[in-house]
Amino acid sequence: MHPLIRWFHQLGSPPYFDRFAARWAPWCHGLGLVTMLIGAYGALFVVPADYQQGDSFRILYIHVPSAWMSMAVFALMALYAAIGLIWRIKLAEILAMACAPTGAGFTAVTLLTGAIWGKPMWGTWWDWDPRLTTELILLFLYLGVMGLYAAIDDRRNAARAAGLLAIVGVALLPVIRWSVVWWNSLHQGQTIRLFGPSSMDASMLPPLIWMIIGTKLWFIGSLLARARADNLRREAGKDWVLQQTTTGDAG
Repeated sequence: MHPLIRWFHQLGSPPYFDRFAARWAPWCHGLGLVTMLIGAYGALFVVPADYQQGDSFRILYIHVPSAWMSMAVFALMALYAAIGLIWRIKLAEILAMACAPTGAGFTAVTLLTGAIWGKPMWGTWWDWDPRLTTELILLFLYLGVMGLYAAIDDRRNAARAAGLLAIVGVALLPVIRWSVVWWNSLHQGQTIRLFGPSSMDASMLPPLIWMIIGTKLWFIGSLLARARADNLRREAGKDWVLQQTTTGDAG
């Protein structure tokens, strides 16, 4: 068997995944925090003020990475859910459900920072703009997945039902992406492209790249930590979990 295939096969084992997540989740959290701090320092103290928006534009260094992650995490959740439904892989179900709380957090941050940014730009905290409205619907979908997963006692059935909602909900993502093109919108169109021409000054991009990398690392750490906790709850009573608990108590 190819080493990479064997590694993925081993990763599906609950004890192996527990050891993997316990080892790498703190590293991802730590690296993500350091990377975001580098990006935040550059955004606050290195990048000059925007010639039109002044210092208020700096909130984009939180808003844009959060907005991108809100959609990317939902897409990943739907992918894991589809794998779990088709191949009945328990770890895929666990990972899908572990995506939801962090994805909901990114979506909430997107809406909050959008409101803070919109107040000086639009003169209002909220407008039923297509991009804002569809992002709010995305938050409700995240909450729906979390609520459905919590409402059903059987963990496998709960994950499959919530995963089906995630798969259906992924159809919202292209609507969010293209809403500013399809409808009249107060929200500005795409001005930031990491690959290709961007209307954003090149000197303003490095902190944004640091923040994007940092949010991804932080998400991976959160995903592993949440999935590990759910995995332990599902495997409660198994010998390897009891042995780990006994060893921890003894230490």
